[in-house]
Amino acid sequence: MSYDTHNIFAKILKGDIPFEALYQDEFAVAFPDINPRAKVHVLVIPTGPYVSSEDFHARARDAEIVGYYRALDKVLEILNLKGNSGYRLLSNSGKDAKQEVPHFHTHIFAGQDLGPMLCV
Repeated sequence: MSYDTHNIFAKILKGDIPFEALYQDEFAVAFPDINPRAKVHVLVIPTGPYVSSEDFHARARDAEIVGYYRALDKVLEILNLKGNSGYRLLSNSGKDAKQEVPHFHTHIFAGQDLGPMLCV
């Protein structure tokens, strides 16, 4: 699957859509989800054009991968989630996982009992 330069996260990264940045560096941007599924629901996206986690891990430079995961850790600190009662990190990949935006991203969920991992 090729990268869609018109997806909502690409538009955010280009500055076409305003957003509330909780964190931003050369490797990642973090912002609240516009349709939160938990009391805390933040998205962390890499600044590069990667469709999915597979694409990111296959094509990103080592510095981008390390930078992305360090940024994710900084966002956890900013949200004061480290050492607290817990949080969930989730990255959907592909249609069966219900990936809605074709740009690799990680959801951070927290602030409440998040229940079981999957509802079957």
